[in-house]
Amino acid sequence: MKKKLLATLMIVAMSASMLAGCGNKAEAPADNAAATDDAAAKDDAAATDDAAAEGEQKLTVWCWDPSFNIYAMETAAEYYKKDHPNVTVEVVETPWDDIQPLITNAASTGEYSQLPDILLMQDNAFQKNAISYPDLFVDLTDSGIDFSQFAAGKLGYSTVGGRNYGVPFDNGAVIACYRTDILEQAGYTIDDLTDITWSRFEEISSDVQAKTGYYLLSERTGEIDLIMMMLQSAGASMFDENGAAVIADNAALKNVVETFNSLVDNNALLLTQQNWDEYIKSFNSGSAAGVINGCWIMGSIQAAEDQAGKWAITNMPKLDGIDGATNYSNNGGSSWAVTTNCKNVELATDFLNSTFCGSVDFYAEILPSSGAIATWAPAAEADVYGEPSEFFSGDAVFKKVVDFSTKTPSNNTGVYYYEARNAVATAITNIQNGGNIDDELANAQATVEAQMQ
Repeated sequence: MKKKLLATLMIVAMSASMLAGCGNKAEAPADNAAATDDAAAKDDAAATDDAAAEGEQKLTVWCWDPSFNIYAMETAAEYYKKDHPNVTVEVVETPWDDIQPLITNAASTGEYSQLPDILLMQDNAFQKNAISYPDLFVDLTDSGIDFSQFAAGKLGYSTVGGRNYGVPFDNGAVIACYRTDILEQAGYTIDDLTDITWSRFEEISSDVQAKTGYYLLSERTGEIDLIMMMLQSAGASMFDENGAAVIADNAALKNVVETFNSLVDNNALLLTQQNWDEYIKSFNSGSAAGVINGCWIMGSIQAAEDQAGKWAITNMPKLDGIDGATNYSNNGGSSWAVTTNCKNVELATDFLNSTFCGSVDFYAEILPSSGAIATWAPAAEADVYGEPSEFFSGDAVFKKVVDFSTKTPSNNTGVYYYEARNAVATAITNIQNGGNIDDELANAQATVEAQMQ
């Protein structure tokens, strides 16, 4: 190596200087000097050959949230570097609100060179980008990644036309959490709320509210996260497989809206103010003794430290009278995608396959610090996933969440998912104010179709 050669020359120079300072004019034997030069040259040549053989390689990644996504990606990079010391992964903190405009701009100009090798994509926006910009993401279907090991409901977000364009990351499996002490006051246990229908939930929640003053569920006014969770739990969507809007003649969606309004009318669901903090407060210190949301909500529940040991987790209720209805759904989450700007797709896919798609130890390490629960099924084999949670009544909640995710139906979000959400939210508000459900859903359908054109 050049450093070795420089060091050798410095030693020789220092030796000569020392000899001169002592008044010794003798020179080093010519054959020794030649030998030193020859050895140094061989070292330099060998080092050059090694560097050429290995080659410094680099991957650039965009993602957000230092304590969650960035922490997970940087940990994955450390794991990969153990066996690939020549590979560097540069993680650039990039908010999602910046990623989407940057993608849109790159696609509109056809200039993808400013994009990273890998980026994090919100699940609900994945299909929109993959369909709208077919040259944006690398098709990973035949990359060697075993996609069968991921929960089908999660995998569906990054699947278009039967092809896989993303690697699922954080788990958004829906959980139902209830205060066991409040349930006990009303004569119920967590088992009474496991594997039930929404009609049964309404009976129990109304009874608990009457006896204790606590609701078993709250939702923000004007927010339809719960509506979307209920719809996906039945394997239904607002779009068909061809991307056409299915809102007006959607039996599952109509059932969901009717169920939601019935919960509100019968004191089984508390509508809070249109504010996230008020929503959290409703079950931390307010009048709700239950939560149904993505598993990431556990962090907010545990903020009320004085309630440790008083919460338990189970699955969500399922819709009555709908074929294919289940007690499982998803809300939130994101997936990794390789962009077509990546110059070394083989390296990028091997990196993802070795970490997010292939390391139980990796998932076990990031779980305690970040709460990033995997959707990669083998991760549940890690001991940490089976450890009991004192806060949630001693239950192995992480392992339970992974199990829930494997049972979640897939959901077709399409290109106009957010437009459809907004249209349905308006319809529900109008229905609650006296509007006809069929007319309002028809209006929502017309609104979305107009936007699609």
